[in-house]
Parts: sequence; structure tokens; C-alpha cells
Amino acid sequence: MDSRQQSVKIVGISKELPPYSRETPEIMPLLDGWLAGKEERFQRKVKKIFGNAAVDKRYSIMAPEEVFAATSFEEKNDIYVREVIKLGEKVLDKALKKSGWSPTDIDYIITVSCTGIMIPSLDAYLINRLKLRQDVIRLPVTEMGCAAGISAMVYANEFLKANPGKRAAIIAVESPTATFQLDDYSMANVVSAAIFGDGAACALLSSHEEDKGPSIVDTGMYHFFEAEEMMGFKLTNMGLKMILDPAVPETIAGHFSDIIHPFLKQNELKIEDIDHLIFHPGGKKIVQTVEALFGEMGKNIDDTKEVLRLYGNMSSVTVLYVLERFIDRGMHPGEHGLMLSFGPGFSAQRVLLKM
Repeated sequence: MDSRQQSVKIVGISKELPPYSRETPEIMPLLDGWLAGKEERFQRKVKKIFGNAAVDKRYSIMAPEEVFAATSFEEKNDIYVREVIKLGEKVLDKALKKSGWSPTDIDYIITVSCTGIMIPSLDAYLINRLKLRQDVIRLPVTEMGCAAGISAMVYANEFLKANPGKRAAIIAVESPTATFQLDDYSMANVVSAAIFGDGAACALLSSHEEDKGPSIVDTGMYHFFEAEEMMGFKLTNMGLKMILDPAVPETIAGHFSDIIHPFLKQNELKIEDIDHLIFHPGGKKIVQTVEALFGEMGKNIDDTKEVLRLYGNMSSVTVLYVLERFIDRGMHPGEHGLMLSFGPGFSAQRVLLKM
């Protein structure tokens, strides 16, 4: 078997959205109720954040009125568990049908989610719902946040490189709306409510010689020292409380060259050689920061901005929506793509693709 046949390929991406959605103007009346009694200046500031978030529409596993209701952590987590299983089953089934695979073709299943708590993890339910093989290898990824979609690709790539002729499914399902804290009026809670939405995605990867798709050339992680408190969740009696340091965009900017150039150099490439930038839309400020940095290099992240506008930041799921746009549009032979996302740790995750 030659190296091309042994390479790990992304066979396809599918997405699934939850049943509820609202456009940004429709959310404003709900904010009126939430902000009642607060200082008028603060109310205007919150509404401005929502209006300027560069997100036109957000999807949710629960009705927006439920999101702003005084429900307990247990009640919201129960909804999360129920709906995540539904979305995971739908998106995996859709991806399998799209690729022509059967459930028993999967050798390795990775499930990704950080916005709720469930044991057993989602993969156990999917094994039963879709009747995957009893010897399928499971890996739930729970604490990598927004970076986890790419983290899962790193793990799948390692497994498939070591096991030629195997197939893997990555299922990412997130519900940031289930983490909304009704009594938390901090900027972290406000900003996360403004930029986040719910969604699901499934990526199918293969080291089987018959399967086609963009090949994974290299993967890498870059960890920022002394930055553990910049992003994540704090588990409180009311649920998962958002931690989001406003210094995240400038921290990314300060490390950007170290994140991009050495990774490409070890693959004998420069940024000029990259045809497709598949960047996770973390939020308006991060997108603007990275857009300016890539803009200086003559590149754009228009697809990233479009995914943010259409769906918001769906945590680990979102970069897979950006990747789907490139794959469905069609990459030409010899072209390179660079996947990039940031998450708690603080860390950057990278995947280099070639068609």
C-alpha cells in the first residue's frame, strides 16, 4: 500500500440544527424581560452587544423563552442530555447515508461536547441507537471547548494512521444556550449569550484505500503558558458559568506568528501556499483580529464570517460547518487548507489538509 493510500482522508461532513431558532431582532424583547430593573445604560449596552455580535440567527435545543426562564441546572441538563442524543443520532445517520457507509463500518467513534454533563457519554447511546459494532473503539472528548472539533480530528488521525483500512466518525454536539446563567449579569455571560448558538456536526474520516477526500497532511497543538484562566467554565450550583477573558483576541494576536509559520515550515510550506483558511468563528472580536492578521498575509476568512452570521459560535461544532463549506464547494487537486481553532487551556489546534 503506498503512502497516498495510507493517508487519512476526510470523507464527508454533515450538519444538523436543533428545532428552535430566532433572528437577532426577535431576541430583543426577551432581553427586556431579563434586564428589567437594571440600569438603563447597562440595558442599552447589553442590547448593543447582541445587535453588534455579527450573528443574524441563533438555533437552540429549547425555546428561547425557556432559556430565559428560572430553571435549575438539573432541569437544563436533562434537556441537554435528551436533545444531544437526538441531534447526535440524526447527524451521524445523515453522514453515514451521505457517504454510503453502514453503521458497522465505523471502527472508532469520537463524541465531542462541553456544554452539559452526561455519563455514559453520547457515544454509548449512539452505539445502541444505530447498532454500531460491539467492538467499536470509543473516545468522548469533554473538556476542550471550542477547539475540540479539531482536537477530535487530531485523535482520529493518530488512530487511523496507526490502523490502515479503518474508519472513524467524529460527532460534535453543543448547546451553549443550556449554560446560560439567568442571574449572571457579567460581561462574560452577556457576550457568550450574544455570540453562541446550538448545533451538531459529524465528520467521517478514513484510512481505507477506497475512500476519497482531502488528506490530513499534519496536525498540531500549541499551548499558551500561564493562560488557564482565560477561557472555560466554572461549575457552580446553577450550572456551567462562562469564563471569557476580554484579552483573548490580543493574546491570540501576540502568538499568531508562532502558531502559523513554524507549523507550515515543518511541512515545507508558507502561508502563501495555503488556498483555504478554515478558521473557527469564536466571536466578532476574535474574527476581526484574525481577519486582520490573515489580511496582512493576503488571505481572507469570509466563510468563517458567514458561518458566524448564519449560526453563531456553536463551540466545537462550528469549525466543522466552515470545513463543510469548503468540501461541498470542492477543493482542487494539489490545493492546501489550514484548519485553526482556539480553546480552553489556552490552546490553538491546527490541521493541514491537501486535496
